[in-house]
Amino acid sequence: MAQRWEREGGHWLHVVDLDAAFTGEQRNLESVRAICAAVKFPVELGGGIRDLAAAQRAIDAGVSRVIVGTRAVESLDFISELASAFGSERVAVGIDAKNGMVSVKGWTEESALTALDLARRAEDAGAGTIIYTDIATDGMMKGPNFAETEKMLKSIRGQLIASGGVSSAADVRRLAEMPGLYGCIIGKALYDGAIDLRELQPIAP
Repeated sequence: MAQRWEREGGHWLHVVDLDAAFTGEQRNLESVRAICAAVKFPVELGGGIRDLAAAQRAIDAGVSRVIVGTRAVESLDFISELASAFGSERVAVGIDAKNGMVSVKGWTEESALTALDLARRAEDAGAGTIIYTDIATDGMMKGPNFAETEKMLKSIRGQLIASGGVSSAADVRRLAEMPGLYGCIIGKALYDGAIDLRELQPIAP
């Protein structure tokens, strides 16, 4: 699948190690290594990046950018550590939110932080990229939360990637029209055939 998305024009490959996200153990690193070796476009990896050693293992496997989720809520010092060790461009903070509040631990708990607050703090700590997922729309094929994405875009200085609910070329077109938006993640819609990456090239060449 990674090679297919590369052939069809993807700019990055977004990979989540779900086992590591829930257990903290990186059980899928060999698969990640094989994916990175099989494609030329860059790969970003989330799930279980909870210490410097885990990030180092991911980068050693060929990953271009690591994504930190729950751990960023627990410790912004960890984001600073990662940025110092690997450079801000290799560090992304994934913010999963519902009704503007950050959700953690695989979306099972709501934190007391707003998504906008965490984004600003993570950026100040050294994260080069923020990945914003509205979990109410993720996988629902009903379109992203454009309003919250725009709020986030106006609140931070760095790269913002929109995630969750992207279900049509029209959604991608509307996101592409947001000044300064760095990118969007497409998941279920690709596998269901609702979006053809090749048709998106005129929108996001």
